[in-house]
Amino acid sequence: MNVDDFNFSLPDELIAQTPLKQRDASRLMVLDPEVEKIHHESFRSILDYLESGDCLVLNDTRVLPARLYGEKETGGQVEVLLLKQEETDTWETLIKPAKRVTLGTVIYFGGNKLQAECTELLEHGGRMLRFTYKGVFLEILEELGEMPLPPYIKEKLSDQERYQTVYAKQEGSAAAPTAGLHFTEELLSEAKTKGVHVTTITLHVGLGTFRPVHVENVEDHHMHAEFYQISEGTALLLNETREKGNKIVAVGTTSARTLETAAGRDNYFSKESGWTDIFIYPGYPFRGIDALLTNFHLPKSTLVMLVSAMAGREFLLSAYEEAVHQRYRFFSFGDAMLIMKGSHRKWQQ
Repeated sequence: MNVDDFNFSLPDELIAQTPLKQRDASRLMVLDPEVEKIHHESFRSILDYLESGDCLVLNDTRVLPARLYGEKETGGQVEVLLLKQEETDTWETLIKPAKRVTLGTVIYFGGNKLQAECTELLEHGGRMLRFTYKGVFLEILEELGEMPLPPYIKEKLSDQERYQTVYAKQEGSAAAPTAGLHFTEELLSEAKTKGVHVTTITLHVGLGTFRPVHVENVEDHHMHAEFYQISEGTALLLNETREKGNKIVAVGTTSARTLETAAGRDNYFSKESGWTDIFIYPGYPFRGIDALLTNFHLPKSTLVMLVSAMAGREFLLSAYEEAVHQRYRFFSFGDAMLIMKGSHRKWQQ
């Protein structure tokens, strides 16, 4: 299977640059792989496709304001992007321009509120930095850092909370689980009133999710590892949902990857935490989820491969072609897609 098999054409003007005023005012494309049919809805209509006893699984990770701007003793300007905490106060980072930061280089942020020393050189502009400061690191980061928006978003975000879900809680991500950006507290409350279970897992999103696939054959690609966590209460609820024959609906590819990692071969969930590098592409046998809510993703990305595994590659690409024709908004601040077998029955009612 070739990476080029997951390519598609997308006009630049369809890449959403800013979020809508109202989170749940986005559009929703519903795909039924069972009959290969597409239906167009508003996002608020998602509850029409969920039944009492179904379970929505949300990723409650919170995006760190992980982009920092500092300077060296020489006055040279440096941009730092925090990727992953390796030890207390030691982080894997990306540096621009990387050539200005060598072993032992010290970078100052916010005057002298935060300092970082380069302790290791990594590939592709990566550096290990050890931070020193007075006070609480996350509080300093909230003060000095900026939200690390994807490179295809050129507009400045006026309200940084719009790149967080309304249920974001666990600090640790370098990017938002964007499928969840469409939910409001009111819509989640309506789901619970209908009898739909709403639960959370945690997967801290790394920027490796968005890195291009550099191999020709999909099977040769190796995913980066990301930390995940499932509580005992969530595991019990998922097992109960499965036993009663209801649907487990993953909100976002991050939730999907977590649940597929945790389900294992026996389709049974338990309390656990760890690192997952699961790579899902067509031919993958889903065990942990029954439906997927997601956004529209970049061409030739691992995320397009994952949703192709759920919907079927040819059907998924035809749906993307339809989305372009219908002027859907793409990527992080764009519209949503629900992939659910049997959803066509709702249209016939």
